This record gives sequence, structure tokens and C-alpha cells, in this order.
Amino acid sequence: MRGIVLRGSRNIFTVRVDHAGKTGGFEKSEIECRIKGKVLKGMEGYYNPLAPGDRVTVEASREKGKALILGAEKRRNRLTRFNQKGQKPQVLAANVDMALCMTSPGSPPFRPRFLDRVLVQAEIAGITPVILCNKCDLTGPGGMDPDTEERLEDYRHIGYGVLRISAQTGAGLDELRELMAGKTSVLLGQSGVGKTSLVNALAPSLAMRTGALNEKYDRGNHTTTLSVMLELPDFVSGVPEAGTFVIDTPGIRRMVPDGIKPEEVILYMKEFSSLAGRCTYGLSCSHRREPGCKVMEAVAAGMIHEDRYESFLRISDELAAL
Repeated sequence: MRGIVLRGSRNIFTVRVDHAGKTGGFEKSEIECRIKGKVLKGMEGYYNPLAPGDRVTVEASREKGKALILGAEKRRNRLTRFNQKGQKPQVLAANVDMALCMTSPGSPPFRPRFLDRVLVQAEIAGITPVILCNKCDLTGPGGMDPDTEERLEDYRHIGYGVLRISAQTGAGLDELRELMAGKTSVLLGQSGVGKTSLVNALAPSLAMRTGALNEKYDRGNHTTTLSVMLELPDFVSGVPEAGTFVIDTPGIRRMVPDGIKPEEVILYMKEFSSLAGRCTYGLSCSHRREPGCKVMEAVAAGMIHEDRYESFLRISDELAAL
């Protein structure tokens, strides 16, 4: 049988399989699976062999209602991060159409450095990213902080989709539903930004458990402990034969990009990439102090935001230190 991984950890995975029904046609069921032999061919270099969204081949095991995973199909794409604990790439989601990068304007604080890392990783994977600014109903009578407004506008100017939403009031969710309809999306963000609350707002019947914000540190607690793939039922009318799925991920406190060298960061930041190789020192330019550096000239001219330039330097330094 062929199936799709919904969630899993430590060699125990829940796989949704399609099989022939008693009255004809196909039925869907969820089966607990283990990897046959515990080593999956082609996945040896990863912190986790499988992730939500992976498509696998399974066969029934001797234990009733359980199965063995024989192999995984080639991934269309994969969204990863470098797991420093295991010193290996960790796959967060596989075979997705869109990465929803979620943040909040105030509580927890807006963190553009985190967003920049997620955007870089989405670009590496070839996955369309969209920035979701949740909790816009909590900005108060004075509106959003001017610095946050400026950064969101800069992301929009660069070419990224930016949606202001509220999982609490429903503001902006109709537009988000249209974007997600018929696709598989992965939802990423730091703890406390409201990822699970958003899933509940989009599909109340799922009734996912949510957690309160840690007031002492102004950040969320890890309510979602494993990435899980969910089908959003009756999502949008008029989309026949097209399921809508979202992969809800645990809150990420540190996002280290995976799959590139420090000197390649410039290729995966939209407003930087056209300047690659155009400096006086060509591709060997560090973009820090060299005369004739086109990146530094663009920053000085206001074409590249100073904060984005700072993120560029920090990400490069972080990768160089690995």
C-alpha cells in the first residue's frame, strides 16, 4: 500500500493509507508503522528519517492493525533546518506547496531575524513563503509599532506576500483560506505566535490543544511537541477533488538554515541575489569592508534595509561557525 506520513517520532509513524473499501472505491485509514529494518534507504544523513508529508510504501506486519514502512518516494521538496543537537539536517515537512511564516506584532515580540531565516530556508527549498502577522487585533488604539510596520512593508516591497490576520477575530482568514485551498502548507513560527489557534480557527472541528503565553519570558510554551499533518475539512466550497492540508510544527526557538555555505546566503535573499558577483572583488567579496561592494552600496542607498543586511551578516557568520 502507498501512504502519507502524518506524524512520527523514534521510528514510530502514523501513516494514512488508501485501500479498497468493502463497498468499492477507496477508503482512508491511519496505521501505526515502523521502518522495516529501522534504516530507510536514502535517508541516512538526516536527523529524522521521515517527516509529515513524506509518501511511503507500507506492508502489513504480523501485529494486527500495524504495518512496516518499506521505502519512501522521492521528495518533491523538503523544508529543513540544521539541528545543532544532532549535527544533521532535520526535515520539518516534505512535499509542500507553501510555507506560512507566522509572527506576531507584540506578544511574543516581532522577530524579523527569525523570519529572515525561515524565508532563506524556503528559498533554498523552492517553496513559496507567505508571512502571516497574527494577533493584529491586539495592537491597541495606536496601531502597530512603527518599526514593525516598516519591516512588514519592506518584506512586501521585496516581493513576499504579507497577510495581517487574527485567529481570534477571524480578520484576514478568508484571504488566507483562498491561498491555502487545495494545497499542502507548512506552518512555522516561534512558540506563542498562535499557530495552533490559527488551525482551530480554520477548522474548528479539529479542536487542537493550545497553550498560554509564558508571561515571565514573553514567549510561548511548547504545546505542539511534534509536527503533524492535518486535513482541513470542508475548507473552501467549489474546490472539487482537492484536499487542503496543513503541517503544524512545534514552536522553533532557533532556526539555523541548512543546505548552503556561508558565501551562498546572498543567493537566497531576494534583494541581494541580483548583486551576487557584481562587486569589485566578485564572488570573493565578504560584503563587509571591501571597496566597490555592491551590497554595501545598496544598503547605503536605502535599496536594502539595514536590518536585512544585519541578518545577512549574522546568518553568514552562523553558517561559517558550524
